[in-house]
This record gives sequence, structure tokens and C-alpha cells, in this order.
Amino acid sequence: MQRLIHISAAALLALGVSGAAWAKPPTPSSAAPTPPAPPAVSLTAHTLTAEDLDAWLDGLMPYAMARADDAGTVVVVVKDGKILYARGFGVADVKTRGPVDPKTTLFRPGSISKLFTWTAVMQLVEAGKLDLDKDVNTYLDFKIPEAHGKPITLRNIMTHTPGFEETIKGLFAHDRRPLAAVMKAWVPERIFPPGEVSAYSNYGASLAGYIVQRVSGEPFEQYVQHHIFQPLGMQHSTFEQPLPKALQADMSKGYDTASGKEIEFENVNMSPAGALSASGEDMAHFMIAHLNDGTYQGARILKPETAKLMHSDIYKPIAQLPAMGLGFYHEDRNGHVVVGHGGDTVAFHSDLHLILDENVGLFYSQNSQGKAGMGIRGALYARFMDRYFPFAQVAEEKTLKTTKDDAKALAGIYQISRRSESNFLRIADLLGQPTIKANDDGTISIDLLKDLAGNPKKWREVAPGTWREVNGERTLIATYKDGKVARIDSDDIPLILVMSPVGFWDSSLWNVPLLIATFVMLALVVVFWPLKTVLRWRYASPFPLSGRGATIYRLARAVALIDLAFFASWGVFLAMAADRPQLLDAPNDTLLRIFQVVGLIGVLGTVVPLYQLGLSLPDGTRPWWTKISDILLALACLATVWFAFSLHLLSLTLNY
Repeated sequence: MQRLIHISAAALLALGVSGAAWAKPPTPSSAAPTPPAPPAVSLTAHTLTAEDLDAWLDGLMPYAMARADDAGTVVVVVKDGKILYARGFGVADVKTRGPVDPKTTLFRPGSISKLFTWTAVMQLVEAGKLDLDKDVNTYLDFKIPEAHGKPITLRNIMTHTPGFEETIKGLFAHDRRPLAAVMKAWVPERIFPPGEVSAYSNYGASLAGYIVQRVSGEPFEQYVQHHIFQPLGMQHSTFEQPLPKALQADMSKGYDTASGKEIEFENVNMSPAGALSASGEDMAHFMIAHLNDGTYQGARILKPETAKLMHSDIYKPIAQLPAMGLGFYHEDRNGHVVVGHGGDTVAFHSDLHLILDENVGLFYSQNSQGKAGMGIRGALYARFMDRYFPFAQVAEEKTLKTTKDDAKALAGIYQISRRSESNFLRIADLLGQPTIKANDDGTISIDLLKDLAGNPKKWREVAPGTWREVNGERTLIATYKDGKVARIDSDDIPLILVMSPVGFWDSSLWNVPLLIATFVMLALVVVFWPLKTVLRWRYASPFPLSGRGATIYRLARAVALIDLAFFASWGVFLAMAADRPQLLDAPNDTLLRIFQVVGLIGVLGTVVPLYQLGLSLPDGTRPWWTKISDILLALACLATVWFAFSLHLLSLTLNY
């Protein structure tokens, strides 16, 4: 699954889009994707052969894996209906040194699982059992609450535009629960009207899988086994958790790094969103079927028109940028029409790309998280395309004369459409808000969009609202409404995320410094409380307060200690959950309630430092530095109240 806290960005091209056009995006089209304009100048391309692939990857992969400390990877390339190349690199088990076998070694492709869910949906559409444009409540035994005056449809879900906020509770878990129970436990809030804003949703994909289960009458895992795996001869693939006994010995281990800890088999309770286990060659069968109009070696899983529809331009809010298909997102590159999907668990990281106009597919998966920013996964697709279907050099575009002023207008803090608004996951969104910076040379940089070296890319304006990657081909578009930036999109990431300016009250520009300052102030008060007691004892200095003043002084420090414990407990828990998402599940609700009880005591106790401040300020005998200390403590406690409620650290429910 796309990981919660590490989120990539998007950007857009909408010159002169009117307010009305923004309020009502273009009607989704089911027309076949149109290839980009042919290149003006073609660079020399290598011939795509097994021999050239082997020579290239034999030099690239061992070095890249050693640099990133990855244990094992699998790379598969298909062309013209056949497996052209399939090779494992490294090991599937660090202890036994068992090699990666592309035929039998199972990897966890994460959110690439969704492509099987979408294929299952379209099979039932073909059978007349599902309608892409009906209210999904038609197919459910529970109700998606009404919102925004529009129902959610399967077309919305398959283009990631149902409007759901981010949800993660129960996505990963130690215990296996029925899909129905997971879906009914909580329906995420709908923060956007359906069909208007792309916001990647694991819940939406799982909802589609649950609909497949209900309409077909088969458990989701069995439906995929009977209607996709078996026809395609995918004998080393399953959605079952735990794995069937026959496949357990073939499962690759997962790792933090090759030299680090092993990560236990990751149970995904939202199974249609990411529970697949599959070998590299099995994934080749699936790629061939989609490239070959739904057929693999005579076995048909989709009608030709259905396969084409899934790969077409279904949701295209920005005419100049790639579209969303039905489940597949477009990642057109170097003048070629490409659809695909990525996927991540904690241990496994994978990508699948179908170069439609060349009848070529590429699948890559690694069994290690690896060292941050050093892996080959993100660069392999780009290098593959540049080697075999290289970038076309076109005439140099001139930079607009107004670029410096326009860059300053774009500079600021933004938020990602894939976010939570009703629960404590808001803290992850606050800490992950991307920043657009106006550079001195008139270019802009976005800390979210980086080059292969890990540095923010630079973008220069070549047309009003259109920014081109410096020394690259990617495009970033700013859409304006009423003269102000409304959204940012880019073909540097798929159309599953949108950036928009963040409101003042939600901005990390002041919230993050305030959060840090609050924590530091509370920590200083707590540390100096016993320290000053020791110093007074050491130098026989009497305590300057007595009676009510002394009591209020001590209670105010106790409130600071409680507030500090409140922040620290949440911070430690979320830091642990970033690498162990299984912690974000119902069994830890009691622990979170304890955090909240501590926080509630601190919030109610805020009256004490405020009362202390009221006693301190008019007291002419108190030194000025103690009054400043009392002011800062009172402000820190008030800030704690703000964060407790604005970040939903205190809430009536524990749905997230």
C-alpha cells in the first residue's frame, strides 16, 4: 500500500480555468488514451532483448541493492505476449541464503493488489451484476452515509475520487478479521464531493472488493482465485492470509534492511487493497493478459473492450496531464502511453508498468525497505524507459518574463488531498505538508518532488501556470480560482493526489514551531522543578512562596508534567506505528484512551497555570524573570489545549 506517512506529490496544468470549470470538473471520458505528440528528435534506443536486459541489470542491480542494503528483488519484463525476461537478484531468506526464484518466490506487491480487485469488478460489470455508475449502497448490507448531495459510485472508487479521508485502522493487524467486519467498523468521513478530487483510498478499494464478495457470493479471496488466478495459470499467487500450506515455503522473508531486522508476514485486513502474495512470473501472466486485451494463452479474463476501457482516460481533470483509468493510473513517459500501479507494505516495495503502445510490461519488487533514499525502485522505471524508449528532445521553451513574480505567488505551504480531517492522523498530515519555495532564479522547488540524488527538483514557468522540470520533461500545473491558487497537479506522480493551499489554522508554518516550542517549554519547566529544589537545598535558600501560592506553584508544575507526558506518549506511539502499522488497530484502543485521560486531566488543569499567572503579574515582590516564566508556562498549557483538540488527540471516538 502507498504508505501513510511517506506520501509523494502531484501538480497540474490549467491555464485560465474559470471558477465555474473548477467547481465542476470535466466529465470523465472513456475514450482511448491519446499518445503524446511524436518527438521532434529521437535519441538512440537500445533494442529491448533478454540479452541486453541481462547485461544492463547485471551491472545495475547488485550495486543498487548493496548501496540500499536490500536483500532480494525480482525483475520481470514481458513483450508481445511472452515473458522476455525474469530474474531474481539477491536472496529471499538472509539466514539460509535461499535465492530469489522468479518462478516460485512469493513477494507482497502491496497496492498492486488493487489491479486484481478492479479486474474482478469489471468481470462482474461484464456479467451485468454491477453498474459503474450506480450508488454503491445498492450492493452493500450497510450504508455509506449521505454527503455533499451525491452518492458514491464504483467509477468514483476506481478513479480514487469517492472523497473519503485517509483511514488506516485495521489495515494492517496481528489478527485476521473478516472483510465485512473491517468495512463496517467505521466508514471514513467524506471530505470531498464524489468525482471532484483524487485522494488515494485503501478503504475505497476494499469497499469494491467487498462488493465483489457480496455480488458474486464467493469470499473475495476465492473469487480472485477462481476467476483470475486459475485462468491465468497463476499457481504461485494468493490473497489468502495466512498463506496456504502449499505456498508457505515459497514466501520471501521481509526485511527492514538486508543487514537489519526481519519483518514478520504482514497481515492486511483490508485485503482487496493490498493482501496479494505472488511470484514474479505469475505477475507476468497478469501483465500479458491486460496487454493482450484480456487474454493469456487462450484464457480470457476480460473482453477486449473492457480491458481497453480500464486503460483509457476515465478521469482527466487536467487536459494536459495524464489521466486515471479504471483502477490503473497513467504514467505516460517519453511520448509513450503507460498505465500501472505501485505498491508498498512495510517490507515490500513494488511497481507494475504497462507500456501499452509497445506491448511491453515491467514488474519490479523488493523484499526490503532499505536505506532511505538509496533504493533503485523509484528510478528503475525511468531508467528502463530512457534506455529502451528514450526521451524525445524538443525545441527549447522560453521561460516567461513574469516567472519571478509568479513563483512568489505560488510559494507557501500546501496540503495533500490524501489526508485525515476527523482524527488524530491529522498530526501526520501536519508534519507532512509540502512547501513550495521561490528560488532566486525565478524557478520553484517543491520539497516533495525530488531528483534521483534526493534533491528537490527545480521547475521553470514556460506558460501561464505551466511549469516545466529544469533539465527534464515533467510538467507541473497551477490551477487558479478567483486569482488565487486552487490546486497543484503534476505528471511527476500519478493522478491519485492533489496539492492545495493550506488554510491558516491548519498550516505547519506556525503550528509546527508552536508545537516544538510548547514541548520545549513544558520540558524545561519539568526539568527545572526538581533542579531548583536541589539547588535551594544545596545553598540553604528558602522557598519564596508559602500557603496558597506554594500550592498553586506546585500544581502548575504538575500540570506541565501531565501535558508533557501527553505529548510524549502520542509521539512515541506514532513513531513506533510508522514502522509497525499493526499498532494502529483496535487492540490498542485502551492504550490510546489512557493517553486521552492524561490529556484531559492536563487540559482541565490549564486553569491552574492561568490562575498562577493571575497571582504573579500584580505581585510586586516577584522578580520579572519568574513572571516571564509564568507567562510562558500559561501559554504552553493553552497551546496544549489547542493541539489536543485541533489534532483530535482528544476525541469521543477512536476511529481513524
